[in-house]
This record gives sequence, C-alpha cells and structure tokens, in this order.
Amino acid sequence: MQDPKLEIQMLHDRVMVKADGNGERRSTAGIVIPATAEVAKRLVWGEVFGVGNHVRTVKVGDRVLFARDDQYEVEVQGASYLVLRERELHAVATERTEHGTGLYL
Repeated sequence: MQDPKLEIQMLHDRVMVKADGNGERRSTAGIVIPATAEVAKRLVWGEVFGVGNHVRTVKVGDRVLFARDDQYEVEVQGASYLVLRERELHAVATERTEHGTGLYL
C-alpha cells in the first residue's frame, strides 16, 4: 500500500526556506571562497517555500536574508529546507516593498 501525499502547512510564525547555494561563494575576481573559510558570521539568501498563518511580512516566493546558524533543517522529497521563525529574518527582497533600501538583487 502506498502512502498518500500530504501537503505541508507551516504553523504559527514559522517560515520554510530553501537556502541558495552550498555556502561557497565567488569573489568579484572569480576566486571561489569555500564555506569553511568564513571569518565572520555570514547571512545568506534563500527562497520562501512555506509560511505559517501568523507570518505577516513575507509570502511564498519572496527571497529572504537570514543566518544559517542554529536553524532547523528538514528534508522533503530529497531537497533540504530550513525552518525558522519570521523574527529571525533580516531582510526580504520583493517587488511589493514600500520602504526599501534602494538596493536591488
């Protein structure tokens, strides 16, 4: 007997995010910098895949900035996602902002 597919619904103020990349990054000169070479805590961008019913400032499809430290990781259908609280997000990149920084991705 095959298990039925169940839809995931995030609860309360939780946000499910898929982080961009694997932690490596490139300098402006094209040099690859491994994730293990980090000196300071680094924030990363990711895409929102699910939001709880108490989340007010982000929606599915938004790109958000957050710290990878101390987040909960979950695997769904072979892909890894992070689960965090809305208050742990540092910024959101969206077309619908009212009070932006003037910077664009």
